[in-house]
Amino acid sequence: MFSYEYPHPAVTVDVAVFCLNEGSMKLLLIKRANYPDAGKWALPGGFIEIDEDLEPAARRELAEETGLVVGELEQLQTFGNPDRDPRERVITVVYTTIVDPGNTNVSASTDAAEAAWFDTRTLPELAFDHSHIIGLACDRIMSKLGNE
Repeated sequence: MFSYEYPHPAVTVDVAVFCLNEGSMKLLLIKRANYPDAGKWALPGGFIEIDEDLEPAARRELAEETGLVVGELEQLQTFGNPDRDPRERVITVVYTTIVDPGNTNVSASTDAAEAAWFDTRTLPELAFDHSHIIGLACDRIMSKLGNE
């Protein structure tokens, strides 16, 4: 395989999955099992494969870590602060979706120690820059719901 002389960033995908249930907005999070930020909660996601497109990677990571399969995904934004991951230079592409309350059964797998739904008003301690990302995702979802 060809190798460049200069280092390249790694690319990840993350998915902010929301559910509106009984007047509250819930968000699906996974508890990280591994370094970095082991034990902290995060959006489901991970590194893309070398031959994988972004949205299929997001769907794969979501299914692998939570068992959840979703319909439409909307790309929220790309996040690339050089210090967002202590392992290496990582750029993430974040997707959002809203699921029906009947599609909320999740079970943790692969590198997720747990998977659970949280009220967006009372989130646990979050890994990486996910607090910032979730804030923007919540704003987008609320804006979208206000326009429907």
